[in-house]
Amino acid sequence: MSYHAYLWTSLAAMAAVMLAMIARGKVPIRYNLRNLLVRWRVTALSALAFTVIVGLLTVMLAFVNGMYALTEGSGQPGNVIVLAGGATDEMFSSLAYGDISNIEREKATLDENDQPLPTPVGTEQVRRGSEWVYLASREVYMVINQPIPRQPGEQPRRRFVQVRGIVDPEIAGLVHGLSLLEGTWFSEAGVRTLARGRAEAIEAVLGEGVARELGRDKYQGRQRLQVGDTFELGDRTWVVVGVMASAGSTFDSEVWARQPIVAPMFRKENYSTLVLRTRDADSARILAYHLRNRFKPAVEAQPEREYYAKLSTTNQQFLGAIVFVAVVMAVGGIFGIMNTMFAAIAQRTRDIGVLRILGYRRWQILVSFLLESMLIALAGGLVGCALGSLANGWTASSIVSGGQGGGKSIVLKLVVDASILGTGLLFALVMGVLGGLLPAWSAMRLKPLESVR
Repeated sequence: MSYHAYLWTSLAAMAAVMLAMIARGKVPIRYNLRNLLVRWRVTALSALAFTVIVGLLTVMLAFVNGMYALTEGSGQPGNVIVLAGGATDEMFSSLAYGDISNIEREKATLDENDQPLPTPVGTEQVRRGSEWVYLASREVYMVINQPIPRQPGEQPRRRFVQVRGIVDPEIAGLVHGLSLLEGTWFSEAGVRTLARGRAEAIEAVLGEGVARELGRDKYQGRQRLQVGDTFELGDRTWVVVGVMASAGSTFDSEVWARQPIVAPMFRKENYSTLVLRTRDADSARILAYHLRNRFKPAVEAQPEREYYAKLSTTNQQFLGAIVFVAVVMAVGGIFGIMNTMFAAIAQRTRDIGVLRILGYRRWQILVSFLLESMLIALAGGLVGCALGSLANGWTASSIVSGGQGGGKSIVLKLVVDASILGTGLLFALVMGVLGGLLPAWSAMRLKPLESVR
């Protein structure tokens, strides 16, 4: 059973239990509701604990959900990413110039079981003018340490900016499925002279996320850098010539510039990555297997979707940390509702005795107080989910990696969906049951005559 099926089955079971407790027999529901309203301050404080816990849990899960959405949204189904042999991350890859052209022209004639293919599988081509060009993007990936502009009195801060040197931006855009939100791709020269006799600036195309990050540094009240704006990186001035429609992918956090300009500047002469576009996902799998196992010299090739899926190692680490924090918060919430319910029972001992004398059975008293605890949890959980859902669409910075060094600094959007809200609500109800069970049990065991004395 999948997590979503388990979640909604559990919530349905909880709802069925609550309805069954209300419907079966003479449970004093009106008494419980009236007591909650009369003691509204205590009720509100108890519900507030659930609100805080569920609200925080919702935001933390939305962060992880956003990271999963980012890694799953990166990569094209028909793409193959090629790194140097033994490399697991673009940062540590160095492909020899002489191998690049051979890899682009390589074709697989056998499948993974060494059986002949009906049609050879290779890199797709596109017509440009009078010639055919391979849909292959030659790239160099670098991470640059950049000082962050600071206000007087602030401590110096730095950030890591991802720069991708591209040989042919139009081909790269086609291969990666990216278009321009505004502006143009950088020119063949890769630099331009700014007005008023200033020095040459490097032309750059930015992802939306990094454009927002850099824009906050320089312009107050601006959402992001725009075409024509400049910024400083690596002791050079860069000018924005375009902004990519890259939301939902790791390219959202990258600066693209011409490879012959930026590679020598940051002392990374060789290509780090070659991305090939094939016909479809099956072709990508076959070509990746062929390059990895039959091509010489050895290279590390894999479908692009698989490469980005491996970056979800960080997501799993965050999820594990969130589960640990949630358990700690849940223990506090359980003891909080338990303390509240024990106090309520101590104040209402005579009420319990009167209910028993009126004919209510022990199990009805148990159900009554357990239901009261669950109602408090439900109210707090609903408010917590409502507040946590406001985080949907917030942006945050993080790092994704495959757990073997390297990784990418990314700007992501928090995603609050129905499964997260359902998880928060179920979490609150479980805390309500665990926190209210022991006090309800003690209320059930009170003797009628002793209670009214």
